[in-house]
Amino acid sequence: MKSALKMESTNQNLQETPNPESPNPRNTFRRVVDFCKKGIIRVGKAIGHFFTRKDVKSTLAYIGKRLILMVFTFLVIFFICFVLVRLLPISVDTGMKDQEVFYKQMVAQGRYVQNADGSYSPMPIMQQLGNFIVNLFSGGSNPWGFSYHIEWLASPDQIMARQLPPTVLINVYSMIISIPLGLGLGTFMALKKNKWEDHVLNVLVMLFISVPSFIYAFLLQYLFGYVWNVLRPTAESANAVGGYFSGAYFASIILPILSMTFGSIAGYARYTRAELTEVLTSDFMLLARTKGLTRAQATVRHAFRNSMVPIFPMILGEVISVLSGSMIIENIFQVNGVGGLYLQSIQTRDFDVFQYVSMFYILIGLVGTLVVDISYGLVDPRIRMGSKK
Repeated sequence: MKSALKMESTNQNLQETPNPESPNPRNTFRRVVDFCKKGIIRVGKAIGHFFTRKDVKSTLAYIGKRLILMVFTFLVIFFICFVLVRLLPISVDTGMKDQEVFYKQMVAQGRYVQNADGSYSPMPIMQQLGNFIVNLFSGGSNPWGFSYHIEWLASPDQIMARQLPPTVLINVYSMIISIPLGLGLGTFMALKKNKWEDHVLNVLVMLFISVPSFIYAFLLQYLFGYVWNVLRPTAESANAVGGYFSGAYFASIILPILSMTFGSIAGYARYTRAELTEVLTSDFMLLARTKGLTRAQATVRHAFRNSMVPIFPMILGEVISVLSGSMIIENIFQVNGVGGLYLQSIQTRDFDVFQYVSMFYILIGLVGTLVVDISYGLVDPRIRMGSKK
């Protein structure tokens, strides 16, 4: 009798006790919040450990040397670009709205001088460089010049600020799609190593890596834009459809987003598969399995974290490069972005805009390279930057 009552009470307790693995929205939300908190704490600990290491002096010295080298490289490239651009002949007879205004602006910027007979002639290159530096640090006349073809007397920074949002949006959307899919696909390929799934995906990955992105762009535009008429073949103007975050504008940039996504997905999948395959065959993975961890637990907790050491800098570099555009992709889909502006400045011989955008691209490349190199020490404390050992 007692045992029957005990069994009945036990069954009642089991029925009343909620299953912790049941799909409760509150439990799911708490798990997500806890995961985010743990991630933030780990990042904070990694940064704190980075600056409290014994070799922190050598690390900071390495960062200082890289900063000096970056500035020096930028100045050398700027000097070469400045000299070459200023040596290019400017034709005032083609596409010039007002020649007299053009020459007055050139005189105000210290690039031309007015002769006694009323004609204008360019100053020596080094004198122009000196006037540029003086105007840059004294806040005088716009040192970067003006646009005389793309938009009459508009400064390059104004034109670029207006055309930067489409480029950033396309790159951000592409990054949001490519990073999770690439990492997930690479993980799946590593877990299915040497099986038919791995072989099929390897062929597709190599195909997408080998074929240039503008080939995808032409195919997508032809099929979805003209043959099937499912999506717009060209991007809409943000002002005409209600802004950059409207649904109509997003629908018009789906094709350029996909064109820039395929190659990134294939690249992330390839690197993730290679790194994760190597980690899965390591001795510490065998030790983790012998301690009782399942394959999924050992892969998520140990293998995936170690394989992300060389992949995380790639992701960080792509995050930094969201400001840079794709000249070919933006030109194919008529996206009014930075890449299209760069190509337009070359075609119209708007040299001031060309020089400004070129320096912008160079600065992004140098800063991105520096941040990626520094991130290796943050991701893996075993990497000692600047150490002689």
